[in-house]
Amino acid sequence: MAAHALSFFTGEHATAANVVDRALTLNPNSAHAWLVRGMVSNMQERPDQAIAAIEHGMRLSPLDPLRRGFTIIMAVAHFAAGRYEEAIEWADRTLAAQPDYRQAMRIGAASCAYLGRIEQAHGWLNRMLHFEPGSTIAQVKASAPPLPAEFLNRYLEGLRKAGLPEE
Repeated sequence: MAAHALSFFTGEHATAANVVDRALTLNPNSAHAWLVRGMVSNMQERPDQAIAAIEHGMRLSPLDPLRRGFTIIMAVAHFAAGRYEEAIEWADRTLAAQPDYRQAMRIGAASCAYLGRIEQAHGWLNRMLHFEPGSTIAQVKASAPPLPAEFLNRYLEGLRKAGLPEE
C-alpha cells in the first residue's frame, strides 16, 4: 500500500481507493487501512462513507496511539457533510489527544463561523494563530492537499468568516 500512498496526495483518488480496497481485502482488520479508506472517501466527496470507515477503524483499535488521525478525519467528514456541531465535537477530541493540532483548530473555527458563533470562531482561530502566527487564507490554500473544490471553497470561506486574513 505504501508504494501508492502518494496517489492520495497527488489527487489520484481513484488509484488510492483501489489500493486501500486491496489492502482491506488482504487484511480487513487493519485499523489504519480503514483510516486511509476514510481519508480517500472524504477526497471522493463521500463523507458518510468516510464516517463509516473511521468508525470501523476506531472499533478495531479503540486505544490506538494515533487516535488523533481518526478523530481529525471524522471532523473533516462531518464538516464536509455540513454537520458543523459534530465537526466541532470531533475537532475537540483531536485537540484532547494533541493540543497543538492546527488542522483541528481550523476545522473548529470554520465550523463555528458557519454556525454563526463568530466569537467562538475567533477563539479557535486565535488558538491556531498562537502556533502559526501570521497564517493567512493564501497559506492555508497553498498547503492544502488536492481537495474537492466545493469543500476547499467552503472551508476557506469559513476561515474568512472566522477572521483569518487573506494575505
